[in-house]
Amino acid sequence: MQLSDVRPLPLFVGTTDEELQLLVDLGDEVGFGPGDEVFHDGEPADFWWVLVEGALDLLRKVGREETRLGVMDQPGQWAGGFRAWDAHGVYFATARALSAGRLLRVPSTALRRWSTERFPFGEHILEGVFHSARTFESIARQRESLVALGTLAAGLAHEINNPASAATRAADVLRETGAGLLTALSHLAAHGVTADQYQALDELRLAVPRPTTRPDALATARREDELIDWMGRHGVERDWAVAPALAAHGVDIGWLEKMDDLLGDALEPGLEWVAGTLSTASMLDLVKDSTRRITDLVADVKSYSQLDRASMQQTDVAEGLESTLAMLAHRIPPGVTVVRDYGDDVPSIDAAAGELNQVWTNLMANALDAMGDAGTLRVSTRADGDGVVVEIGDTGSGMSPETRDHAFEPFFTTKDVGKGTGLGLDISRRVVVDRHGGQISILVRPAETVLRVALPLRHPHD
Repeated sequence: MQLSDVRPLPLFVGTTDEELQLLVDLGDEVGFGPGDEVFHDGEPADFWWVLVEGALDLLRKVGREETRLGVMDQPGQWAGGFRAWDAHGVYFATARALSAGRLLRVPSTALRRWSTERFPFGEHILEGVFHSARTFESIARQRESLVALGTLAAGLAHEINNPASAATRAADVLRETGAGLLTALSHLAAHGVTADQYQALDELRLAVPRPTTRPDALATARREDELIDWMGRHGVERDWAVAPALAAHGVDIGWLEKMDDLLGDALEPGLEWVAGTLSTASMLDLVKDSTRRITDLVADVKSYSQLDRASMQQTDVAEGLESTLAMLAHRIPPGVTVVRDYGDDVPSIDAAAGELNQVWTNLMANALDAMGDAGTLRVSTRADGDGVVVEIGDTGSGMSPETRDHAFEPFFTTKDVGKGTGLGLDISRRVVVDRHGGQISILVRPAETVLRVALPLRHPHD
């Protein structure tokens, strides 16, 4: 590259020949032909590129399609070089040649030295702008993460509180029931119940079926009234305390008649003892179900956070979707129906499962916000060639063309001031596209808005 090649460029008006020659000497000439790609979106911006002649398209892949962000077709237009002022700077687009041409390529480190020596104040200004932008972005991302973490923690506390409270209530009932059982046994002994009678009483207890399904409330209430009427006619004073447990287990009048024939005057303590054993079994089942629910929640959190797993691993996307649904259960209104459509032949993929779970969280949270109190949240997976496709669909108010055009931009949001820092789609795009080599796109149908994520089976850097 000669001084005469770049001297006419408007970019260098005000730069002396000596200064410009030093810049040219720091770089080199890069020629290109139609279809050549000079630099790529997301790669470190280690070079500063100045167009001398020719034309380049600036492209970025959004979903399955390439979007044209702009064109470099005027000599003197430049791109890249951001690492001169920002250690984390990357190219924002891929440059693909439309025609033959030439570029001046200068390393970012050399550009920084050259500009610092000639305009140190301007260098400080540029560095401050880049540093401020990076700092503000980092603060906003951290705040967004903290808000999301607080929301998940509150939801998890709510989900755990329900079974924990149920187990506590069951333990209190068990204490009372245990005391009642001892009292009933004492009364049976006081009535002179023989060993044979007690054995027959236990056989009648064992004959009471354990409900395998949730009993019908109306039918149980009717049965309870019938049992109370019968007990009232047979001198059972605490019929109100005994009848509910017996009715819930399907005890009928015929069974009570057998108890009356067996125990006579000892009927009431016999009924209290049977009712107590049935209540004890029911409470133990409740404790078991409650603690199992807590264990399942802990497992869901473990699966969601991936704390015990490697960063990149064989990942079942359906497992991640399920753990995310569990984490967001507190946010799903009663009027929203969750439809799961998991393909049977979906293979595991190489992925950072914890990062993908953040993507699912963003997409599901946006879908729930779009629907409000009613709608259908569809979560589906399917195999697709050499990868898998995940779709999160909602029947909300839809997405405008303007929102679709800007949805993947940093900090873009449709929410009111003070309600979040964005849709999270920029972060999701980075995880899916940059981290996993996949694609994320938006599909708007007449009755559904769908966020589609396509992921390869193998990690692109393997």
